[in-house]
Amino acid sequence: MPSLNGSDPGLDLVALRRRLAGTRGRDYWRSLEEAAGHPEFARLMSEEFPAAEGWSDASIDRRRLLQVMAACVALASVSGCGPEKTRKQLLPYIREPEGMVPAVPRFYATAATLGGFAEGVLVKHYQARPIKIEGNPDHPASLGATSHWSQALILSLYDPERSQMPLQRGVPASEQAFVSALFERRSELLRTHGRGLRILTGPVTSPTFAAQMAALLRTFPEARWHQWEAISRDAVADGTSRAFGRPLDAVLHVDKADVLLAVGSDLLSWAPGHLRYARDFAAKRRATETGGRMSRVYAIEATPTLAGSVADHRLVLPPDDIMTALGSLAMAVKAAPEGFAPAPSPWLAAVARDLVAHRGVALVHVGPELPAEAHVLVHAINEALGARGHTLDMIEPVAVGAVNQLGSLGELARDMNAGAVDTLLILDVNPAFTAPADLEFAGALAKVPFAVHLGPYVDETASLCVWHLPATHDLEAWSDALAYDGTASIIQPQVRPLYLGRSAHEIVDLLQGSISPDGMALVQNTWRGRAPAGAPFDGFWRAALRRGVVPGTAAKPVDVPLRGDAAAQVKLPAGAPRETLTVLFRPDDGLWDGRFADNGYLQELPRWHTKLVWDNAALIAPRTAERLKLRGDDMVEIAQGGRTVQMPVWILPAQAENCLTLPLGFGRRVAGNVGHGTGFDLYPLRTSDTVWRAAGVSVKPTGRRYHLVSSQHEQTMAGRDMVISAPLDQFAHDPDFLHKMDRRDPEAPTRSIYPSYDYPRYAWAMAVNLNSCVGCGACVVACAAENNTPVVGKEEADRGRLMHWLRIDRYYSGEPDAPGTYFQPVPCMHCEDAPCEVVCPVQATMHDSDGLNVMVYNRCVGTRFCSNNCPYKVRRFNFFGFTRHDPRLPDAWNPDVTVRDRGVMEKCTYCIQRIREAEIAADREDRRVREGEVKTACQAACPTQAIVFGDMNDKQSAVAARKASPLDYQLLAELNTRPRTTYEAHLRNVNPELEEE
Repeated sequence: MPSLNGSDPGLDLVALRRRLAGTRGRDYWRSLEEAAGHPEFARLMSEEFPAAEGWSDASIDRRRLLQVMAACVALASVSGCGPEKTRKQLLPYIREPEGMVPAVPRFYATAATLGGFAEGVLVKHYQARPIKIEGNPDHPASLGATSHWSQALILSLYDPERSQMPLQRGVPASEQAFVSALFERRSELLRTHGRGLRILTGPVTSPTFAAQMAALLRTFPEARWHQWEAISRDAVADGTSRAFGRPLDAVLHVDKADVLLAVGSDLLSWAPGHLRYARDFAAKRRATETGGRMSRVYAIEATPTLAGSVADHRLVLPPDDIMTALGSLAMAVKAAPEGFAPAPSPWLAAVARDLVAHRGVALVHVGPELPAEAHVLVHAINEALGARGHTLDMIEPVAVGAVNQLGSLGELARDMNAGAVDTLLILDVNPAFTAPADLEFAGALAKVPFAVHLGPYVDETASLCVWHLPATHDLEAWSDALAYDGTASIIQPQVRPLYLGRSAHEIVDLLQGSISPDGMALVQNTWRGRAPAGAPFDGFWRAALRRGVVPGTAAKPVDVPLRGDAAAQVKLPAGAPRETLTVLFRPDDGLWDGRFADNGYLQELPRWHTKLVWDNAALIAPRTAERLKLRGDDMVEIAQGGRTVQMPVWILPAQAENCLTLPLGFGRRVAGNVGHGTGFDLYPLRTSDTVWRAAGVSVKPTGRRYHLVSSQHEQTMAGRDMVISAPLDQFAHDPDFLHKMDRRDPEAPTRSIYPSYDYPRYAWAMAVNLNSCVGCGACVVACAAENNTPVVGKEEADRGRLMHWLRIDRYYSGEPDAPGTYFQPVPCMHCEDAPCEVVCPVQATMHDSDGLNVMVYNRCVGTRFCSNNCPYKVRRFNFFGFTRHDPRLPDAWNPDVTVRDRGVMEKCTYCIQRIREAEIAADREDRRVREGEVKTACQAACPTQAIVFGDMNDKQSAVAARKASPLDYQLLAELNTRPRTTYEAHLRNVNPELEEE
């Protein structure tokens, strides 16, 4: 708590409020007396209560203090009702605006960004309080879906660990002091035309920020703008430039691809536009909805990806061999001359024939972790396959001022070390943590006399800068951004900033000399010149805000020919000796590059393939682990180029031999209570030459073990038909093959112990298509955000006490080196003959009139009999009242859902609050609930539309259609529980030439 005696010009009202809440007696009065004597307090009180006088009298007596106690108690509301720069807390309306109905939510469109690219979202509000993120169906990058990162935005918005005040060399300071210092520095920069000024940002697609930077560089012509993104796409950009002679971006049309080859692909995981690509991909995989047709997917990769996991055929190779395979494939499809590469293997030859046979409807995609040469080869292959204009288009680069980010950061580090940088603005990036180790960015940063960091948290970079400024959250500031295809969205704030934050737009405007930066005015000025001619700007502006998309802004395809020697110029690697160990750096499935480390939802989200929580590990192939005599949880020392890290290993099927995959983003040294110290920092191994992979590493056991926590311990289905999978040909020849598989015990009783019951009103049910699910986890985080599911931490997760109401199981089949991978979302089954109900002594779990298995929390006494009797293990017992210790403000909770206390059983409710809301609306209009009017949180978030929910009594509903599918089956049907949640069997469109593999 900073001093409140007037020596510090800043006053942290949130800290004061917390201090008052934790004090009693003399300490309480002393805190109030100190606050009353603070000049900032006097200013705030004068603005809030203009008629009051004498607030700055430091010698105020006890009588006078009592007279103003009402105002002191109102400290919490000063920020909510006062001037713009004194906002701290959300408050309900005193006077409801016209048209605002209490308890009725409203939705506002905006966009979330990752790596600079926009994903359209809708934000659900209750009384001007944002509580949930949904996808924007009108946005081309999301089509109504969301990623797990977007779903977690609400948790980070209300995170009390966010930076709340400016810091000067780590000491709280006032915003006025910073502005004075910046203007003083600006005067010197004007004299020198900006010599020594550097601005460092992440990738930028914002037209407004681009216009600001262009104006700033005109004001300071000798300044330089640098960009850095730890999960760099430099290889993608370099490959395109080498293939076409200038930078371009590719927009894929996965919905038109009958054959897809994914090479180390991030197509379904984090590529710009991955939500749209996942939607289009899944639509081609639902054979029962496409007349029996289904795309065929091949994958070549060194470490498992989501695209590879759902492929029909997968080839696991180390990186150098992948490059050779691409060369052989290019030669086989006539994209490279004969003799360019070794003859293709039988696997590659079969793939090449399939691609050529589907010319015009074939597509090859390669991920950013492979070198630029791989991207050149893939562009040549796609041209030879006639993909341009059909399954992909080339457009002008979406990112603004795109540069080679590794080179840009290296140039900045060299200038700082040379003393050529005296003013540095670091805007919402953390290079002190993520920069390549050989740049020694932290040491170079210490040489900058005036370094300013703008960020949402006090992180590793902020702790080294002269000034740190709290940044506004994505939901608190005006901005704009472009999607993967160039479509623009206006980012509108959903709430006034909870803390004294500023946006990057405002900081740049301050440097331009603006006294009162206005984010909304800056964005409007950008779009005034882009509005349709002759149309009123207000109408254009309101329409863009309402829809979340600026119409007509998608980029047009450009016709740039491929260079004739594109493939021939590539030099294939010689390859490393077979037992040489190679490290592969990858972003973490939840924390990305580490920026989400303080988000409990993402820390506790089980990783896609390992199911690890709260940790990272070196992922190693079974055979390599056997050769090195390593077991899971063994601590090893990994050394490369004189740098070492220690971390545990995790044995992962489908991993290439002699390759170790290291997930980045953990091991944060300066972070909030959630992110600090979790996992292991791997950036010290990452250098400018080894951004994505490092060959020739050594791995040495330390003799110690480290306990990793996984949410799932079963890797196979142990002979049970949890996931039913079959070739597409079997379904084509016998569509009813599944129903001929009688998995029930012929001697088991078929009658239920329950009396039969008809559901004349509604019969709510869910169907999950396993051929669409890619295991991304968006549904898991969406469920947690919707249903106030608490975060329990690593220790409780280790005890099996994760509170997720929905989990995604991952199973393997086949050989460990290249197994088939299956994902299965498992919520509560809502069984008609529910085993949980008969054992509950207090009838806390029971059926309602619509067939839902519901929980009456007030009845539950915590016997846990129901959990023991549930064969699906989908019930969660709240052991410790986790929500009592949740640091979030009450504003963060969804008011439609009970916040559960300890000692009660929890489980999926099919989002009953959404069902009741729709039923009430329908009853008011004297009608039935319409099809699609109710969407569960998991269904709404799912990028692939794998989850469908609705009323089985409506025979025209989507859920009724799916349950009528010949591929629909019940999980553990032999138990005769008659679940309302069913699954559509998984199909594989195998290549007959490779069927034996």
